[in-house]
Amino acid sequence: MKHHKPIRVLVVEDSATMTDLIMEVLQEDPDIEVVGNAHDGESAVKKCLSLKPDVVTMDMILPVMSGLQATEQIMAFSPCPILIVSSSFNRAELFSTYQALAAGALELVEKPLVDEDKDKWALKLRKAIKLISKIKVITHLRAKFPGYGESVQKVPQAYQERHTARIDYIAIGASTGGPGAVLRILQGLPSDFSLPIFMVIHIGAPFGASFAEWLNSQSPIPVQFPQDGQTLPLPGKPGVFLAPPDTHMILDGGKIRLTTGPERNSCRPSVDVLFETMASELKQRVAAFLLTGMGADGARGLLDIRRKGGLTVAQDEQSSVIFGMPKEAIRLGAAQHVLSLNEMAPTLLSIESTFTRKVKRL
Repeated sequence: MKHHKPIRVLVVEDSATMTDLIMEVLQEDPDIEVVGNAHDGESAVKKCLSLKPDVVTMDMILPVMSGLQATEQIMAFSPCPILIVSSSFNRAELFSTYQALAAGALELVEKPLVDEDKDKWALKLRKAIKLISKIKVITHLRAKFPGYGESVQKVPQAYQERHTARIDYIAIGASTGGPGAVLRILQGLPSDFSLPIFMVIHIGAPFGASFAEWLNSQSPIPVQFPQDGQTLPLPGKPGVFLAPPDTHMILDGGKIRLTTGPERNSCRPSVDVLFETMASELKQRVAAFLLTGMGADGARGLLDIRRKGGLTVAQDEQSSVIFGMPKEAIRLGAAQHVLSLNEMAPTLLSIESTFTRKVKRL
């Protein structure tokens, strides 16, 4: 019988009590081996280089060098899957967590609450480690070279010209690797980008609570969680509407509705749920982008949008952290175009300029 090598984990945590707890619950699993621990960010970076672990568990609040800085250094010089083990109570810590996800950390597990069942929490932690250990991470060169990747080629407008309907709305769906991907796209758009953007990113509660606020602080275009029953914004007013944690966002009768209906693809919010309602409500007036993520959420919804005459795009394998959701969409024939992350913002700009020219012609 073939024996698999255990997953080698480096535990980064400044609290001795929490270090002991994490190491204890990991060592209970024969498939996981703790190869070391670090109590500050600088030691974490050094140990990552020397030990070459399969996974790093990363606390955000660390002495000497913060968890965020350590994540950026690791992703630039010795990239490996990083699991953030952090608290969701402190706003500054939450913002650092989102920044670390944008820098390449893959997943989040909240530190155990005082009254939480230790065995349940241990299971969650071990499951997350096993899941991300399979992901082949890519070096985040921008952390090495500031300004890297900011100059991108404009995407030819020819294919937008073939899309005869006027596009009024944009839909974006993402999961693992999504915070970094979405940030890159938004930062490539001007503050007056005129097509409203509807977005689903899988970040579970309680971590998702301040995500819109953080993204808003990083984006030229305002980002917000919508209100249930809010009127669908008219094209021309910049804005990003993000599905709140644990809540589906749908369009219905010219309004944005928030629901706690059943999970789809084990997800709530679900990209499929948003995309399907946008297809039904807006028909060919929507351009939808399905980005990096594990699983298949969004693939069928993207197909729905394509069938209704909308414009559909999937992220390519090379620029995806996980080529799960886009791959499934391509397999179903849902994606008219497969683009790299660098091409997404220029494509949105060319969609917008095509839209404005069409308005002038009307």
